[in-house]
Amino acid sequence: MAHTTDDKRYVFLDPVSSGAGLGWMFVIVAAPTGVIYQNQAGGLTCAQYEQEGYLIPILGRELDDELRAIFVRELRKQGSSGLDWPADLLDRLRAAVAFSVYASTNRDDAFPTPLVLDESRLPEADEAWVPVLTPDGPGILVWENSD
Repeated sequence: MAHTTDDKRYVFLDPVSSGAGLGWMFVIVAAPTGVIYQNQAGGLTCAQYEQEGYLIPILGRELDDELRAIFVRELRKQGSSGLDWPADLLDRLRAAVAFSVYASTNRDDAFPTPLVLDESRLPEADEAWVPVLTPDGPGILVWENSD
């Protein structure tokens, strides 16, 4: 679903409700595109987060298993706002976001590169919304919220 406001186009990410039936994750790479992607996140708080940029899809079944283990089981769907991340849980989060993605086609390095948890923006991390560093700069890793 998308709508336009003030020269910006807003796109709500919800492939499951649209009938896609696949496991899905996206990286929203921050860029001045005029397209704002929104995702429901934060577990039971059902927060609506948004990021301007472009999407890199990450498709496959059960991609979010470890992320769900962290945010749904360990954090009990309560989100992570203000969380002082225990070292072992932070290590798991680092490993869970390390999906390999390709850089944009205007770069010389066309090899897949793993995402890296952007620890400078760790306070922004929440279920279905984790800041990462991509080959093209800062981004957000998103998936279906558990609520």
